[in-house]
Amino acid sequence: MYRPKVPVTSAAEVKAILGPDFPNQIAKVIDHIDPHCKAWIERCPFIVIASVNAAGAMDTSPKGDPAGFVKVLDKHTLAIPDRSGNHRGDTFLNVLENPGVGIIFIVPKRREVVRVSGTASLARDPDLLAEMAVNDKPPKLAMIVHVKEAFFHCGKSMIRSGMWQPESWGPIDGLPSYAQALKDHGALTESLEQLQAIVEYNEEKRLY
Repeated sequence: MYRPKVPVTSAAEVKAILGPDFPNQIAKVIDHIDPHCKAWIERCPFIVIASVNAAGAMDTSPKGDPAGFVKVLDKHTLAIPDRSGNHRGDTFLNVLENPGVGIIFIVPKRREVVRVSGTASLARDPDLLAEMAVNDKPPKLAMIVHVKEAFFHCGKSMIRSGMWQPESWGPIDGLPSYAQALKDHGALTESLEQLQAIVEYNEEKRLY
């Protein structure tokens, strides 16, 4: 296991390395979903949710759907639908133990992201779930997020990564398939062909 030769162990060290706060980066944080954040969320097709359970185990979960799948119920409340997936429910189980969550909202072709943090609970309100139906299939569950902080994050990470610049993307030759990773990581007895067929079925038939 790698051990740092020059560890950083205090907040004072971190701030000394980073330099003083930019006043505009402190002032930009608001405690609600304003019209700018609302417009962004309504155009967003992909988010990543961070959560942590009572024991401190972290999880980050991607969720994607047609743009606007996260509903702005009011300026302090969001609703996020659950879709057919792997049945693990990591985020949901975490928020039952520790309601704190952080969310990144990504809009294709835009360099910036919107960050929201707050507390989450779970709901099965029939009228709310019906509003979030896709292909006439409502989600079975929704996560309600009570917003504590919201702000825009600058585009430097997207610029550096070349995320929206196809000409800068590297090759994907040689990367393991999802089926191969499942088989090797889980030491599964199914053949690679069987697992690939399951993956393809899930991606084609179990989106909703």
